Formats: sequence, structure tokens, C-alpha cells
Amino acid sequence: MTVYDQLRELIVSGEIPARISESDLAQRLHVSRTPVREALERLHGDGLVDAHGRGVRLVSLDAGELRAVYRVRAALEALTAELVAERQRAGEIAPAALAALTKLADGADEATRAADLRAGAASNRAFHLTLAQLAGNAPALDALRRIWDQIVVSTTRSLVAPARAEAVDAEHRRLLAAIAAGDAPAAAEAARAHVLNTLEEFDVAHA
Repeated sequence: MTVYDQLRELIVSGEIPARISESDLAQRLHVSRTPVREALERLHGDGLVDAHGRGVRLVSLDAGELRAVYRVRAALEALTAELVAERQRAGEIAPAALAALTKLADGADEATRAADLRAGAASNRAFHLTLAQLAGNAPALDALRRIWDQIVVSTTRSLVAPARAEAVDAEHRRLLAAIAAGDAPAAAEAARAHVLNTLEEFDVAHA
């Protein structure tokens, strides 16, 4: 795993503070500052950090920026769900892949109901990005990974129990059913509605 990958994982998992120095990061990864600085330049391009001198600050999107990001996410996840359903209809998705998606949905629901919000958020992200991987569209996957990381970094320190945990799980199941049936239009609509419903919950919380 590269220094870039290690730092990105630490950032997304919430394991480093909102402000930290290059030297602290280098110490933590047991490397020199040079590869850390190079990794931070890439992470800046990903919209995850701002680096000033030797200090590093995690980027946190404001409410308006998050709304914009969610709308892009809705469009991209509708596309990837549609593509996965098309691949399922063509017999290109292994049963084990669908089983893995279901297991991730189970994990997200179980962790959320147990009030383990960090684990629930991680499983939810893994569910959506694994689905996107199955779409076989690299540009969409890359864009979604960046969007998901920005959302996670911007919200991980203010996690609260979702008001609609049961609805979220039901929406995941509806999406999985449409994909399993190879119903591309239904899968796209389920994915789009799921993200927009999440955005609506966000808007209510920040009204």
C-alpha cells in the first residue's frame, strides 16, 4: 500500500485529527516527509486536505457544497446501479458478488441498529462502492469514490443516529432486488431515490 493509500484510508476512517503536521504524519507512517508531501498533493487534488506550510487541514464541505455533492452522487449511483443490473441480466455478475453486496447491506443495518455509527457508515460506504465496482465503469467508480470520501470526511465527526434507519435498509433491499432481477430502470430509480431521500434527511437536519 502506498503512502497515498495509507493516508487516504486514515483520513476516511477518521483516525487522524482535523489538523495535523506533516512531521506527525511521517512519524505515524514511518516514512520521510517527502512521500508524505507528495501524497498530500494528490489528496489535495481529491478535495480531502488543504496543506499550508507544514500544516495539514482536512477539508470539510459546508451544507451547500454537500447538497451539490449529493446530487452528483445520485446521478452517478443511478448510472452504476443501471449498469450492474444490465450486467446481471447478461449473466455477467457472479452469485457470490450479489451475496457479498447483501452481506454488506446486512452489516450496515446491524451496526446502525446497534448504535455503532462509525461501523455502520463504513459498511454503508463499502456497500455503495462495491456496487459501483460491479458496474465495470472506471470513470464513474473513480468519481464516486472521491465523492464518498468527501462526504465521509465532512460528516464523520458529526455522526448521529439516522432518523430513518429502517427506511435506509428497505431502500438497500429494494435496490438489491432490482439488480438481482436484472431490471435496469428499476435499479436506477431505486438508487437515485435512495440518495435523494438521504439528501432530504440531511436538509431537514440542517434546516
